[in-house]
Amino acid sequence: MWRRQVVVCTLWVLLSTSVGGESKARSCGEVRQAYHAKGFSLVGVPHQEISGEHLRVCPQGYTCCTSDMEDKLNQQSKLEFEKLVEERSHNMRVTFVSSHKKFDEFFLELLDNSERSLNSMFSRTFGKLYMKNSEVFQDLFTELKRYYTGGNVNLEEMLNDFWSRLLERMFQLLNSQYHFTDDYLECVSKYSDQLKPFGDVPRKLKAQVTRVLIAARTFVQGLMVGREVANRVAKVNVAPACVRALTRMLYCPYCRSMPGLKPCQNYCQNVMRGCLANQADLDLEWNTFTDAMLLVAERLQGPFHIEAVIEPIDLKISEAIMTMQDNNKILSAKVTDIKEKLKVSKRFWSNLPDDICADGKLTESDEEQCWNSHTKARYFPEVVKAGLTNQVNNPEVNLDITRPDTFIRQQIMALRVMTNKLKNAYNGNDIFFQDSSDEGSSSGSGSGCSDGCTTEAVLVGSEAPVIGADRSDVHTATAGKTLCHGPSLLLTMTTLIASLCSIHPRWR
Repeated sequence: MWRRQVVVCTLWVLLSTSVGGESKARSCGEVRQAYHAKGFSLVGVPHQEISGEHLRVCPQGYTCCTSDMEDKLNQQSKLEFEKLVEERSHNMRVTFVSSHKKFDEFFLELLDNSERSLNSMFSRTFGKLYMKNSEVFQDLFTELKRYYTGGNVNLEEMLNDFWSRLLERMFQLLNSQYHFTDDYLECVSKYSDQLKPFGDVPRKLKAQVTRVLIAARTFVQGLMVGREVANRVAKVNVAPACVRALTRMLYCPYCRSMPGLKPCQNYCQNVMRGCLANQADLDLEWNTFTDAMLLVAERLQGPFHIEAVIEPIDLKISEAIMTMQDNNKILSAKVTDIKEKLKVSKRFWSNLPDDICADGKLTESDEEQCWNSHTKARYFPEVVKAGLTNQVNNPEVNLDITRPDTFIRQQIMALRVMTNKLKNAYNGNDIFFQDSSDEGSSSGSGSGCSDGCTTEAVLVGSEAPVIGADRSDVHTATAGKTLCHGPSLLLTMTTLIASLCSIHPRWR
């Protein structure tokens, strides 16, 4: 009996000591210092722990937090999370911004250089004769640029119109002693497909120009869409359940008098995967979009290279070819650079939660000395998989998995539409684009030209005295040799066309 009383007494003493130790309020000095360092006022902040029944997010034991402090830490958690996502996505977003700007500027510069080269060569070779008809070529480049920048241009029709106008002008110049009505000149154009006065050049030029312009325009549009989607998604919509989970992870240690304690890494991953569940669902479409961009980039370096635009338009004049070859190397280097940056952006959104938690500044690597949402100890729950549907078992963030984020779904659709355009461009098929000038849209059919298509050109002369003009260098001499064969070919075609149009009932 005596022994039983001793044991009971001893247990009572131990229990009393334990309770007394727990009930003794600890100092909130470190918490006050850390809280003030965040920019908050110390007015109303306890000097010692108080009872925590008022807390709605953090554990309700003895605490250094008031209700007002918890509310402010809630808001601070939201702001810091938004900043984290924006900072983590900064490099990827800048990649799309800079790549779009560089590619767009360089492509337009190439078209300008090609136009200047053609204008310079033709001015020296044909003199006033070219100057009187230069608007035919100027209009061609204007339309090419308008198409590339999103204008309502049907490439196939535009190129057909260019060759028809050129044929009409040259037909008139070769037969300047006659006057032709508009109806007669229309007839001349009508038979051009059958007689092919320019040989096979128009067909090959159309095939190459169409495919390279489709690829280039779609690629630069893809860079713009990637930029816009990334910028929008980086501005996260933080759900209330996420804010509570972030506060528990980042600032409940303050309330428990452990302001320097970092969260366990697995704990952090569950919180971030819950908060970024909708962003992770974007990843599949983002990766598909990135792969489609890389495919079109391959096209721009291969058979759809910018040379397919420059070489045919400059009609294989040696001077233009030399300019083109220099530009090829520069463009190839740029497209290689963009491709590498695009590859890095793959799986960005699904990896984002782990990337944030992998930062030593945010989490504690020691699994026993970290905040586990209640105290300093190991975090035992498993890390859930990424994506909204997988958050049904997330112990840290309570999300309604039946209600996906509408804004994120809109971005997924934007990527899906752009990916479809990229796949069409890869195959040489044109797609609908909004016209920036008149809000219309156009659709031109792509060429069936295979990857092995080549571009050839024959410059046809218009009158004999101009043919030998300006042979001051090798390049012009080369052009002169090409011109020497032109008149006989075109004169033959002219005779046939004139005969056909003369016997046609409508033109007779």
